[in-house]
Amino acid sequence: MRSKVLFILHVPPPIHGAAMVGKYISESFLINSTFNTKFINLGTSLSVDEIGDVGLSKFLRFFNILWKVFVSLIKFKPDVVYMTPSVSKKGIFKDLIVVLLIKSFGKKLVYHFHNKGVVNNQNSKLYHYLYKIFFNDVYVILLSRFLYSDVKKYVPENKVLICPNGIPKISNSFVRPKKEGNDKVNLLFLSNLIESKGIFILLDACKDLIQRGMTFRCNLVGGEGDISIKQLKQKIIDLDLENYVYYLGKRYGEDKNEIFLNSDIFVFPTFNETFGLVNLEAMQFRLPIVSTNEGGIPDIVEDGETGFIVQKKDHFALADRLLQLIENEDLRVEMGRRGELKFLNKFTTDIFEKNFTKILLDILKSSI
Repeated sequence: MRSKVLFILHVPPPIHGAAMVGKYISESFLINSTFNTKFINLGTSLSVDEIGDVGLSKFLRFFNILWKVFVSLIKFKPDVVYMTPSVSKKGIFKDLIVVLLIKSFGKKLVYHFHNKGVVNNQNSKLYHYLYKIFFNDVYVILLSRFLYSDVKKYVPENKVLICPNGIPKISNSFVRPKKEGNDKVNLLFLSNLIESKGIFILLDACKDLIQRGMTFRCNLVGGEGDISIKQLKQKIIDLDLENYVYYLGKRYGEDKNEIFLNSDIFVFPTFNETFGLVNLEAMQFRLPIVSTNEGGIPDIVEDGETGFIVQKKDHFALADRLLQLIENEDLRVEMGRRGELKFLNKFTTDIFEKNFTKILLDILKSSI
């Protein structure tokens, strides 16, 4: 008989890393055929700009979630409960209520973290107390070994399992157009317009590149977040970047694939990240990546091999590495080739689903 697993996770909308992984899990044939599954959407935000806000509609959605969990615990009777909670200052209050409900039924509980921030709050007496309750007698799945330091104070190593995210392989083969003499090198930033993703740092780096005599085109792709389109365009004007930086709006499906295909360098100077699925997308399109030493990104981007890692919020260092890649097509191609190979060997959804399934089976068998 298959073990019962209750999945309490995020799925789109809105579209973000945790929600996409939730979508892959909920649609996985391997996971759904290995376990008897039931899914509850933990999300209370319907759009990116709702994330972090508080309102009546979100309270009503939350109580609906709580009711679904309660009913599932009684009727479905799961052997293990899987949850993708938040440890943010606001999020933990909401998710701790769900956790306490689950623990009151004595269920084996596993967290899968797509966020971090415990270490930033743990010196507060209130949050230290909440975290002690929150992390008591649970298993924790992390996306990277680099993220263990965030929960080390509350979770012993024998309760921690590492499972890197994965994304689907594109079905069609592709050939990147070769650059001709005067063709501009295309930089790509793809993310929601959120300041912590480093978009303003990138614009400052573009200004540095212009001052060094570089010619290039930088395309910005993504929907509004805490930065509006108006604010972004004004920043581009303020820095005199109108002939170098272009905002292209949102891109999905084949349109997004096309923008990856027609790019030469992927830039993701984030300073608040756990993993960065978008880096995996760039890797399978053979793009060298310039990103930051943030969260689990150093597990994805090998500095000097598949791209470059720079310090967070350092637009001079970012400009240095971009200049190096703009001037050297052979280096771009070789780093992109290595990145694609690493993606195929470690970061596809097939590999993720196998690792994830094994982890859940191990947790179900464990008496720890």
